[in-house]
Amino acid sequence: MEPQAWIYQQDKPTSGRKLLLLEEAELIFALPLIYRLINPEAVASKPDWFCGAELQTVLYTELVTQLNELVRLRKKAQRLDNELMKVNKMLNQYFTDLGWRMVRKELSQIKKRQKKSHIEVSRDIILRLKRYMESQKLDSFDQAIDNLLSEHDADNSQNHLQHSDDIVDNIISVEIRDQ
Repeated sequence: MEPQAWIYQQDKPTSGRKLLLLEEAELIFALPLIYRLINPEAVASKPDWFCGAELQTVLYTELVTQLNELVRLRKKAQRLDNELMKVNKMLNQYFTDLGWRMVRKELSQIKKRQKKSHIEVSRDIILRLKRYMESQKLDSFDQAIDNLLSEHDADNSQNHLQHSDDIVDNIISVEIRDQ
């Protein structure tokens, strides 16, 4: 499904990236954020993020119902296209342009945090990694570790091929002796 574009309520910006509504792949990160932000207390604390107060009470219950249905279908691994379109349309009515821009910004931060991991490594391993980085002219620990893992994978596949060759040689030797 093609990502849905945000329909601007004010003037459409002339530069920068266009705002997008939610995509199916983002739901795991986005749904907790959306539930937290549409809460009436959150709406009261950031009124410039949300459309008119008279719409809020009506839209809130409908939006929560639609979000719950989206969650239900997602748990059952069913197609979400129609429900996601409905939720996105409602989100477009619920948030202002500024509000949705802030939602996308926060969502981007959440996704970035999910991609990073922190591993504790002893000082001597760090020193060995730094020496390796210098010898291989690598700029980061990520590159060094990726390089080492690639070398490891190549060694393993080479060992696997050698092992396979040995097995084939043994089978051929056995067949020749049996004849």
